[in-house]
Amino acid sequence: MKIQTIEYYFREVILSMFRKRWMTFASIGTVAVSLFVLGVFLILVMNINKMAASLESQVQISVYINDNLPEQGRNEIERMTKDLKGVSKVEFVPREEALKKLQERLGDNKKILDALGESNPLPNAFLVTVNNPDDVKKTAAAISDLYGVDEVKYGQDVAANLFELTHLLRFFGLILMGLLLFATIFIISNTIRLTVFARRKEIAIMKYVGATDWFIRWPFILEGIGLGIIGGGVSALALQSFYSAMVAKIYESLAFFPMVEQYPFMHYVTIALIAAGILIGILGSTISLKRFMEV
Repeated sequence: MKIQTIEYYFREVILSMFRKRWMTFASIGTVAVSLFVLGVFLILVMNINKMAASLESQVQISVYINDNLPEQGRNEIERMTKDLKGVSKVEFVPREEALKKLQERLGDNKKILDALGESNPLPNAFLVTVNNPDDVKKTAAAISDLYGVDEVKYGQDVAANLFELTHLLRFFGLILMGLLLFATIFIISNTIRLTVFARRKEIAIMKYVGATDWFIRWPFILEGIGLGIIGGGVSALALQSFYSAMVAKIYESLAFFPMVEQYPFMHYVTIALIAAGILIGILGSTISLKRFMEV
């Protein structure tokens, strides 16, 4: 491709965007808002996934054993639990230690335990950790069948509910993304259609003198790409500021809350948004040109 041709393409793009600047601003604004909303949904889903994964990795099975069980029986439960497939760690927690930990968790409210006097209602227990969170339910069922085990509890329900929420967000997020994508392509295609309509006679003359379809198309496609890049860039900058403020606000009160690290995550989001803007621009310009190229 000749340098003069490239210069012609870019000159036409700049002049076209300047002539209908209000429509250009509307298109850039629509792309930016749409991609910003898509980015917010992406951030939410990624962070919920990380939180769910963090909770799953910390899921432990609490095995409460009979108070009257002799030490030999307790050792037998420990041995058989360690032999179960997928179990990585088995820790015995005496009832005295469990009561002490409960008092520490209650902090200033530990006085509510004073009514118990010298009695300790907490049982001896084992804390069991598994390699794969998906095996928790199966492992808990196997342990509950062991002689001397009174009760088995685990926090799998919390992680399961989080995954349900994640799936729900993904579902509605995809629907919203589709609607916003359609609206954005519609706006950009109409913007470029106005340009094509205003220059329809010029396009007809160019075709009659032998200009190829692609020679005529490229300025309009580049204009769509330009609108998409600018809109994607604006949305990426806004989203970086939004995520930075959100992370700072959450860490003020929840310092150990599991969130996706801002970088390089936001770099990937920026690339994705600009790429989406380019794709929207190409689709919008292609749709608008289809009719007017049939001269």
